[in-house]
Parts: sequence; C-alpha cells; structure tokens
Amino acid sequence: MNSDGRTAPGGRIRAQLQYLAPSDDGSAVYHASHAGGAAAAHDGQYRWHEVDIADARGRDLSLDRQGFMLMPHNSAVADFSDDAALADIYEPEINRLLRAVTGARRVHVFDHTRRAASDNLRRNRTMREPSSVIHNDYTSWSAEKRLAEMLPHEAASLSAQRFAIVNVWRSIAGTVETMPLAFCDSTTLADGDIVEVTRQARDRTGQIQMAYYNPAHRWGYFPHMTPDEVALIKTYDSAVDGRNRFTIHTAFADPASAPDAPPRQSIESRAFLFF
Repeated sequence: MNSDGRTAPGGRIRAQLQYLAPSDDGSAVYHASHAGGAAAAHDGQYRWHEVDIADARGRDLSLDRQGFMLMPHNSAVADFSDDAALADIYEPEINRLLRAVTGARRVHVFDHTRRAASDNLRRNRTMREPSSVIHNDYTSWSAEKRLAEMLPHEAASLSAQRFAIVNVWRSIAGTVETMPLAFCDSTTLADGDIVEVTRQARDRTGQIQMAYYNPAHRWGYFPHMTPDEVALIKTYDSAVDGRNRFTIHTAFADPASAPDAPPRQSIESRAFLFF
C-alpha cells in the first residue's frame, strides 16, 4: 500500500465481505430498496468474512472466464440523473461498447439503477444504497422471466438462442473512494457455492443468487475508478458450454478510504446481449 493509503498496483487489501451463512435454513430473502428510501434489510442469516481483495487493474480478464473486466469508456452524458439523456445518448453508447467487447449481434439496454453511499444523497437525489451482501443479479429462471417482461413479443424466439445479461457500472461523481465493488473470479467458484434466493421488490418478485463462503474464492476490485471507466459484469449467460454464467459481486467498505472521502455515486445499467 502506498503512503497515501492507496493500494499499490498489483497489491491487495483485507476487507470484510458479507456471505450467506451456511446455517441459513432457506429463509433468506433479498429485499430490493426503492430509490430515495431507506436502505434495505434482508431476511436470512449472514456471516462476515475477512478476505484478500486484489487490485485487478492490468489483469487479463474476460467476461467468459472470470466474469468481470474494466474498460475505458468516455460518455457524452453530462448529467446521469437525466433519464432522457440516458435513453438518447447513454444507451446507444452502451450498445456500441457491448457489441464491440462481446461480439453480440444485438444489445438491448433495459434498466438503470443509480446508487449513493450517503443517506442524504439517496433522499435528495432519489437513489438507492450500494448493495453490500454478496450476490449475483439473476438465476436462470429470473433471467428468462426478465426477458419475457421486457421483450414479451420476442422472448420465445430470442431465448431459443444464446443470450446473456451484462451490467455496465460506472462512477457518476468523480473518482470512487468509498464502497467500491468487489468481484469474485468465477473460475474459483465450486459447485454448491451459490444458491437461489427470492428477490422481493414492491412491484415484482424474482430471484437472485447469494453465496456461501469458500476460502478458495479469489476476489478483485478496481481501485479509484474514474468516470471515464466502466466495469462490465456478466450476471447471466444461457450457454452451458463451460464458459462463465454468473458473477458474484458486492460493494464493500474499503479500509483504505479516507474518513472524509466523498461518498461514491454510481449508475449500473443492465443489458440483454443476443448472439
């Protein structure tokens, strides 16, 4: 670690991550918060584990292997709270990026979620809190369900071929100094490490995945992400040919963050990719 408290390139930190407890009796439910409201409390039993989280900058990463990667990406959007700008400018930008990175023949952006690591910001700017329990956004069932909800007239034909869901995550207010994302290298997941959990929102019920602790898990993050970078996270892939299908990840309290560091503000955008 550098003298300024930052992780040196290629270095690592020790931090607490929140896993599903092995003693959980199946009562776990992930409760989705709503923008501008209080942080969500989840049902179930959880356990914090201190793990190494490596600086993943400069590593050879792939969505089909590890499940996450960092890309440079400049956006012409001046205000990420402007829904019209997201639709008119950002979604075409994401479409071009994901097609270039993955070779998908078609990309359909279907969701944007803004988050802030500050109660005041969440209330004043109608944002949600960082999700600090280890999870993956979709199961096979909920990915198919989401496709049917978003593209009902095409879902049957589209799901007959390979499709994936990728999250595009970026800072929308300077360098990320608090509550960054940690990603688990999907090649270190073992059978039984992830489990399906109900996701309950005000307007719909779905499923996500949570994870049990395994000391073999290797975690990485991208320290000090700037607004001209994006993290890509593959949260679902219908292919069952050995490539990565799911990527567990979580926000975490970075012990290297300065006490007066500004709270991170971010946007994650979800997209279907069709091959």
